Amino acid sequence: MDTFAEYILNEKNLASKMEIAYYLSKKEKIFFDKSVIIKTELARLFLKYNKLDLDENLVLTACLLCNCKKVKNARTLDEIKSYAKNGAEYLGTIGFDKKFCKICEEVNRYSGSKPRERESDILELVEQFGGMILDRPERIGFKPDEALVLLIHRNLKNEYNRYSEIFPKFINMLEEINMGDITEIKPLKKITNIYNETDDLINFIKKIVNIYEPQIDGLIDAKYKKIKQDMFEKVEKNNRPLFTEETTKNILESLQEKKQVMTSQK
Repeated sequence: MDTFAEYILNEKNLASKMEIAYYLSKKEKIFFDKSVIIKTELARLFLKYNKLDLDENLVLTACLLCNCKKVKNARTLDEIKSYAKNGAEYLGTIGFDKKFCKICEEVNRYSGSKPRERESDILELVEQFGGMILDRPERIGFKPDEALVLLIHRNLKNEYNRYSEIFPKFINMLEEINMGDITEIKPLKKITNIYNETDDLINFIKKIVNIYEPQIDGLIDAKYKKIKQDMFEKVEKNNRPLFTEETTKNILESLQEKKQVMTSQK
């Protein structure tokens, strides 16, 4: 009989994978809410459009489960510092291997686990950035540019994260896209609006997977296609012949005439 780890890792469809995690949360009383879906979607987009040499299935599964022992509305520092390590230990009991558990433990740096896994650096970025753009009881969500400043220049100021340079570029690229038909709306604003307007978790998953993902993927694909086309045209322009065919013909004929004149004068 397959373990739970094998079951969810073998499921490649992200929507189905989210549902599996949701039902595990109901059975085992682990942490799983809309913020987990937002952060997983950020990771999906980051992986897809940066073409990183990583196992997407592994990263997204870790995104869904790394907060499994997170305490909602934690009241003590110990609860905040211990949830990732506690979660990693729990994941080991349901069949996940040591590497997967280590990836999840390193979603934050409280356990001091080193050397850090590459996948963990992505979890860290989407965990912190995703958390900052969402509303909390004590504050409204930060704007993406504000969240990036806090992420890079405060939270990770003295820490090394492999992707801390390309992540802001990716977020800035998202902010260049318009998802609105009548009024302009950016992708991150769109996804946080869906978050705020949808209470039911299953319904939220359906909206993200069935509506948001196809739309944002299409828009980003179109943007990248245009960028590639512009680059191709630029290369073509730079590599065009120095002279047109007509100019080349005239120059060659002129050179030939000069050669004939010089020959007749000898």
